[in-house]
Parts: sequence; structure tokens; C-alpha cells
Amino acid sequence: MKARIGVITFPGSCDDRDALHAVEHLGGEAVALWHADADLDGCAGVIVPGGFSYGDYLRAGAIARFAPVMRAVEAFAAAGGPVLGICNGFQVLCEAGLLPGVLRPNHHGRFVCRDVDLVVQAAGSHWLGGLEPGAVLRIPVKHHDGAWYAPPAEQERVEAAGQVALRYADNPNGALADIACVTNASGNVCGLMPHPEHAVDEALGPVGGRPLLQGLLALARAHKRTGLVTA
Repeated sequence: MKARIGVITFPGSCDDRDALHAVEHLGGEAVALWHADADLDGCAGVIVPGGFSYGDYLRAGAIARFAPVMRAVEAFAAAGGPVLGICNGFQVLCEAGLLPGVLRPNHHGRFVCRDVDLVVQAAGSHWLGGLEPGAVLRIPVKHHDGAWYAPPAEQERVEAAGQVALRYADNPNGALADIACVTNASGNVCGLMPHPEHAVDEALGPVGGRPLLQGLLALARAHKRTGLVTA
């Protein structure tokens, strides 16, 4: 059974087509969703993709969180549906309160675009295909406001709850504690600044993005079958 994965397009999205391609490349059924849609068209998983939604006015992701489709995403996540936010999508999910923390401007004040190594933190996470801690995934980044931050008490809570999925091996943006990828407390919502959709085809470079997107497909199939997600 193919997992039906919705990819949202906001005005200013630029990685939605790459995400659609990556889902299809890995055996899923990719469904294009529009920011003004009122529902998720029966999808069993959702990607909030990278780009510059609404031109990143106010703050990155601050306007997109109020898009009509986000009401459906919030309800879907509350029901245990798997949601993956990539780059601008991570910013949107943080702004919507679906993930902890915020994304601040890179500490060096420059746009960064290069491959980075990410170190697996959480043991046996379904988002990471059961990879063990210490495993390394190589995935590209491309962002200006990508430094994850939370107040110390919140960071400690996130760490203690096992919500840190990946850390940068060589921090490219000044993210607190080298944190690159976090989940919500329930484990069904995941966000990261690196772009796994750009790292799935070995003809184009590293394939470190496969575990995350394959994890999304597996979680979507489980959610469609049982209505539950255990991540």
C-alpha cells in the first residue's frame, strides 16, 4: 500500500516540487496541497516544505502559520498524524506551536548552503528508520534563519524527553547545543533545517535524506492502518 503524502505549497515555497519528487522516488504517492485548502485530501502524512512562505515577512513562517491549510495540519497532528517540516516548514511548525523552540538568524549573519553531517541522537526513532545513536547522515542545508533556540529550561525539557533527533557534527548556524532536528512530545511531528528531499537520489549526491522520508512513509502507513503513531 502506497503512503499518500501531502506536500503544501505556500506563496513563496520553492522546495515543494522537490519534496513531491522525493516522495514518489521513495515509493510514496505524492499529493500537492495548496495553502488555501480546507482539508488534507485524505493524506496519511504531510510535508511542510522549504522556501520563503509569504516572503518571510514579519518572521520566517509567521504568516504561513495562519494559512487555512494549517488548521487542518494542526487537527491532523493532534490526531497522531505524521507531519514533517523542512527548513521554512520547520519555522512554520515552530511558529504554530507544533514544535518547541524558534529559529533565529544564523550566528554569523550569512546565508549558508552546503552539505552537513548530522548525528543521530534518539535510539530507534521511527523517523530515522531505527538508526542507532552515533549514525551519521549527510544532508544539505540552505538557510539564513536556521539557528534553533529555546530558553534553557525548555531545552532541558526537550533533551530529557528524547525530542532531539539529530545534532550537527559541525554546527553551521549557531543552533543551541548543535540541535538540528526535534520532534514534538508525542513524536509524530518532526522538524529540521537540512533538506532531506535533496538527498535521496545517489545520482545527485548524498542520500542521507532517505531515512527521514522513509520514516515518514512508514509512519503514514501506520497512521492510515491504525490511526495511531508511535515514534
